[in-house]
Amino acid sequence: MTVSPSSSRPPAHEEQTPVVHLSSLVKRPVADRGGRSLGRLSDVIVRLRGADYPVVTGLVVGVGRRELFVPVEQVATFDGEGLVRLESARLDLRPFERREGEVLLRDDVLGHRLIDVAEARLVRASDVELAYRDGQWLLSCVDTHRPHRLLGLFRDRSTGHACRDWKAFEPLIGHSRSVLLRRPTARIRRLRPAEIADLLEDASREEEREILGEVGQDPELEADVFEELEEDRASRLLDARTDAEIAAVLARMRADDAADTIGDLRQDRRRPVLDLLPPGQRTKVLTLMGFNPDSAGGLMGMDFLALPADTPVSEAVAAVGNACRMQPEALTSVYTIDDDGRLLTFAPLVGLLQTDPGARLAEVSETDPVRVGPDTDLVDVALLMTDYNLITLPVVDDDGILLGVITVDDVLEATLPEDWRRREVAPPPDAHRPEEPGDTTAGSPEREEPSP
Repeated sequence: MTVSPSSSRPPAHEEQTPVVHLSSLVKRPVADRGGRSLGRLSDVIVRLRGADYPVVTGLVVGVGRRELFVPVEQVATFDGEGLVRLESARLDLRPFERREGEVLLRDDVLGHRLIDVAEARLVRASDVELAYRDGQWLLSCVDTHRPHRLLGLFRDRSTGHACRDWKAFEPLIGHSRSVLLRRPTARIRRLRPAEIADLLEDASREEEREILGEVGQDPELEADVFEELEEDRASRLLDARTDAEIAAVLARMRADDAADTIGDLRQDRRRPVLDLLPPGQRTKVLTLMGFNPDSAGGLMGMDFLALPADTPVSEAVAAVGNACRMQPEALTSVYTIDDDGRLLTFAPLVGLLQTDPGARLAEVSETDPVRVGPDTDLVDVALLMTDYNLITLPVVDDDGILLGVITVDDVLEATLPEDWRRREVAPPPDAHRPEEPGDTTAGSPEREEPSP
């Protein structure tokens, strides 16, 4: 296919949008209009434009031992099966230098991994597709299918591509000068913390740095991601940070997760980090670190909703709605305590929503709630929660003072095999995962038409 990048509209004979694949351009001869060879195409340059498709701004052409910049306006035709023709033989002989926001498709994308946002997994770009729209070339699609080594030698380069929309991916370019342009529209921050943690488990060191750089723009999300990471990985990533930076992350984590994380730090770093925590968080963390990790005290969280027994149900429900910084799992139950903090009653949130809003908590709550001491072992905790169908389980001391609450997700995490994070969860029945590498034909998603 031969298309002029500088024309205002595609040739009239083209029934479909003109497209060119990067694999068909790289290393192709670059010639002037008369066909005289000038060099070979080394790379294609695109400029990032936030949420819009990146636009092609020029080529990197190898001439002898030098790499020169050729603006796209000087390109007469992209011919995927022959030459790349220029309007003239006049070239800027200054060596090519990448500018702010520029991405080199061969160096930065081709063969590199990207984040498939819909599937929350890392995939590799085997090719990219350039589409012609309104007088300019756009980076429109990415092919993540592994090419057949032998078939590729005989296959028509214009067929066999199964591309997906560029906007479905988050590129891991590793170029610091383009980060600021990519950051405002970073799609990775749409993912759940557990999904980002899974990406980090599969990432290389360079990919880790780039993913964490994006996640770190949202401190709350960053803390949630560290809560989901395997202990060894979290410790290694935090160990590369200063004490103040570690404390800033831990201050936003749940106290039980922060306590576990500090316990996994090197011994010489624990006290300096603890000293930098906010006083309230430091007190909670120190309390939790005093318990066996496999006991009720080691499992419990210290954030819970406890109110006076004479509180109206309507106020209790409103208090749940206003507790935005608490773990949602801990808000499935509301407790009542006396003036000394002793546990009196327990009520599930669903029960409160289904009862008279004007009633008092003491009137609609269970007066003898199931509870355990901080030294109760994990097996007994799991048995009690199973026998009584509990989502939360209060932990009290010898005087009945409410110390914390164990949630069912904490018990599940403690009882699953150690390598549970490495297992790939079966997709839901309505999920439509792209074909596995090697299948470049059947079932590929339809290409979304780009708009400049």
